[in-house]
Amino acid sequence: MQEERYERWTLSNGIRCIHRDVNSPVAHLGFFVNMGSRDELPDEHGLAHFVEHTIFKGTKHRKAYHVLSRMEDIGGELNAYTTKEETVVHATFLNQHYGRAAELFSDIIFNSTFPKKELEKEKSVIEDEINSYLDSPSDMIFDEFDELIFDGHPLGRNTLGTPESVHSFNANSVKQFLHRGYRTDQMVISSVGRINLINLKKMLERYFSADIKSVAGHERKSFSGYKPKRIELEKSNYQTHLMMGTEAYRSDHDDRIGLFLLSNLLGGPGMNARLHMTLRERHGYTYNVETNYSSFSDTGLFSIYLGMDERYLNKCIDLTHKELRLLREKGLGTLQLHKAKQQILGQVAIGQENNQSQMLGIGKSILAFDEVRTWKEIADKIEALTSEQLLRIANEILNEKDFSYLIYRKK
Repeated sequence: MQEERYERWTLSNGIRCIHRDVNSPVAHLGFFVNMGSRDELPDEHGLAHFVEHTIFKGTKHRKAYHVLSRMEDIGGELNAYTTKEETVVHATFLNQHYGRAAELFSDIIFNSTFPKKELEKEKSVIEDEINSYLDSPSDMIFDEFDELIFDGHPLGRNTLGTPESVHSFNANSVKQFLHRGYRTDQMVISSVGRINLINLKKMLERYFSADIKSVAGHERKSFSGYKPKRIELEKSNYQTHLMMGTEAYRSDHDDRIGLFLLSNLLGGPGMNARLHMTLRERHGYTYNVETNYSSFSDTGLFSIYLGMDERYLNKCIDLTHKELRLLREKGLGTLQLHKAKQQILGQVAIGQENNQSQMLGIGKSILAFDEVRTWKEIADKIEALTSEQLLRIANEILNEKDFSYLIYRKK
């Protein structure tokens, strides 16, 4: 792969910046804040996501239409998303419009006015988004499984909130949330594109340093006390849906990459993943099967999702347990380990070929770890994994006696 060179600096008010120069006419800019749904207070369920929506609804200088048209008018794209631990605004545009994107970001982040009429309209939009999500059991079960695992903790709440909580928000709610968490030491600007570095530094200093230096005004409540549970619910579905999994490693854990490899081997996107081969190809029991490993600043979650006909539920569970036991009891052979590493290396490399994905990835890395690992550093970590290490990880995490289960049975 092409050697990665990143330029890093910090604005006068503490906002961290990272840029990678690429030979492309298209640029990507992202603004990251270390504030997500887990940072909401008990009466703020869904507020982080509500803020993400409403910062586009008018500023001191623009009405909502002009905010939305600013990038669209030059063929660009403007978007945002909220996770449990961060909120991100990002744009894609031609290189010559860097200044337009940076100025717009500054305006919506620091000058949004949250007019009451626009807030009320957006509440209805988000309620419709919630209803759309409730219509999709294969999406809803992931969030309800989070709630099962992180019982009573903010990590267990979905990012959308409820219709009741969303309709309770007002401009004051939003401004209090912003004041508590949108601090300059918790912000990162990430850029991937072709622009003179000196010009980029001057531009970002001009548009983003007006906000005075500030430090985080909140502390995250760490999760502890996980206990396995099993819940079965009747739903008006055609399929039976199953989630199983357990608490896993936090985002800075030394064994995180090893667990990621095992998750990929077991049920990653490859058609040759073990659960795919066993449950779908050999037995024809399921169409949808996947594993996921999500890591957070203080904990993590390993999960397996299956969608199947009701009559195959117990068979799918038994076969999944069999594959888990195999990983715990029998280390990967030399050839198996080599193939698993090559698959991961290929997937990571292909992902980094996408400049937008790279912009989002390096921004999140700076936000969470204050560093970015190069392709070579990542590859070295993967190549260093041993069969013995993976066997130990499998026994620590992939043990069904520690698993929780959430099942949507067909009525």
